[in-house]
Amino acid sequence: MTQDNTQNTWDAVDAYVTDLLAPADDALTAALAASDEAGLPKIAVAPNQGKLLHLLARIQGARTALEIGTLGGYSTIWLARALPKDGRLVSLEYDPAHAEVARLNLARAGLDAVAEVRTGAALDTLPTLEAEGVGPFDIVFIDADKRNNPRYVEWALRLTRPGSVIVVDNVVRGGSVVDADSDDEAIRGTREMFDLVARDPRLDATAVQTVGVKGYDGLLIARVVS
Repeated sequence: MTQDNTQNTWDAVDAYVTDLLAPADDALTAALAASDEAGLPKIAVAPNQGKLLHLLARIQGARTALEIGTLGGYSTIWLARALPKDGRLVSLEYDPAHAEVARLNLARAGLDAVAEVRTGAALDTLPTLEAEGVGPFDIVFIDADKRNNPRYVEWALRLTRPGSVIVVDNVVRGGSVVDADSDDEAIRGTREMFDLVARDPRLDATAVQTVGVKGYDGLLIARVVS
């Protein structure tokens, strides 16, 4: 069988999988529409990737979740729906305008009692979570500014427990992650994150490359083992 490795093919396969296994509903569709109307960047996770987060949280039996990087709350909806009614999700968003869109989207989805969006730089709000004794979190999803990925993983370790899962998005960077001489802060931060995860005995991890409507990228999945 001839393989057609083009963006059109990737898009078609994503559409096929999404239609069958991760179809949109009113709340998800409205969340994307509201994000577009507000002028947010079109960088939310793909539907099938949102479903993956949802399944990881359910497989984990998660009751608590932490998200670093909310954007318009699309991935937040997928994660929050995986939690029990008395579960708790805290999502951290740097941009106040983005956070407001996310709060409205979560309220529309009926998830505002489960999911909370906090505004501010995550490296400022994460210490606040620790001081408040929030957590430990059963699953952490990191999808924010890539240069700070190492710091976010360090904080994830402080706010989790053995058995927790940490997911980091956009770790392949179109293949540029292998460029050790890159001056791109996102690539440098991602490589530092990989080095940190590889050498930290508390983490057992792998990464997978992905293609689809979001192009060529990948994600890292780690389990806290001690």
